[in-house]
Amino acid sequence: MLRQTIPLAAALLGGAFLTGTAHAQGSGSATLDAVKARGQLICGIDGNTAGFSLPDSKGAMVGIDADGCRSVAAAVFGDPSKVKFVPLTATNRFTALQSAEVDVLIRETTWTMGREASLGAEFAGINFYDGTGFLAKKALGVKSAKELDGATVCVQPGTSTELAVSDFFRQANLKFTPILIDNVAEIQNAFISGRCDVFSNDSSALATFRATQANKDDYVLLPEIISKEPLGPMVRKGDDKWFDIVRWTYFAQLIAEEHGFTSANIDSQMGTTDPEGRRFLGLEGDLGKALGLDSKWAYNAIKQVGNSAEIWDRDLGVLGIPRGINALWNKGGLMYAPPMR
Repeated sequence: MLRQTIPLAAALLGGAFLTGTAHAQGSGSATLDAVKARGQLICGIDGNTAGFSLPDSKGAMVGIDADGCRSVAAAVFGDPSKVKFVPLTATNRFTALQSAEVDVLIRETTWTMGREASLGAEFAGINFYDGTGFLAKKALGVKSAKELDGATVCVQPGTSTELAVSDFFRQANLKFTPILIDNVAEIQNAFISGRCDVFSNDSSALATFRATQANKDDYVLLPEIISKEPLGPMVRKGDDKWFDIVRWTYFAQLIAEEHGFTSANIDSQMGTTDPEGRRFLGLEGDLGKALGLDSKWAYNAIKQVGNSAEIWDRDLGVLGIPRGINALWNKGGLMYAPPMR
């Protein structure tokens, strides 16, 4: 989805700083040591997208990205509440990560070669397979994106969505007028008010936006998906152990689902004879120590936040979003975790 560049020197400087300080700390991770000393994980999110990160009626941040933050906090502290959510825009999110304003960025950000090669940051996994789509008002009378010649399109500037839209119209030999607005809520309001004919974003974000509208039947999600958008958490380069923690906390959610471990039943699984299950629960091996965490790190993440299916059902399933390719590999999807051994 969202794309931006930052001067390479600044990115490398941030990575070099972390690499240099990590050796001076007991855990081998400058970020982990800073998080523990602070007593709180600082997690960069969007804060405006239903299903990913959006405050509920009580002000609690909910969504799969918010729960990703909580899972890391649970793995590190044994307490998912020890997280501070920092809403970031498409424009400032990478700067916030590189300047260490946040410890991790979990904000519907597309994994691309350009970002990983030039920003001094890397992706720790894919928490959602997505693609760019178009949402139109039913009154517009179109059934396909190929009918959008001459349309005005609301889109965020400096994002991979903007590039995907431009590429689509150029390849289809269609004309369009982009309406560039940085804030997602403002884009949504512009679309509702009729300032643009269609709204382009990740298809998941469009679907969740439509699902939350009282008059949702007035909007049509066009069938075309015009790009690949694998979304996932980002961390700074140069702190490999922190990268491992963020990556394997996410993998733990998938492994737990595969084993049938849930927040409700995980305590009853302590008698399992399955080798991977015993390592997961901290009953055997020293994988937690290898991460700089205690042996219950994965247990805590699942017990207190849930496995990948629980998180999906709670945050996206409730909005009517089908899991599709985001299901586990053994259920027809693309989600797959390496062995925990």
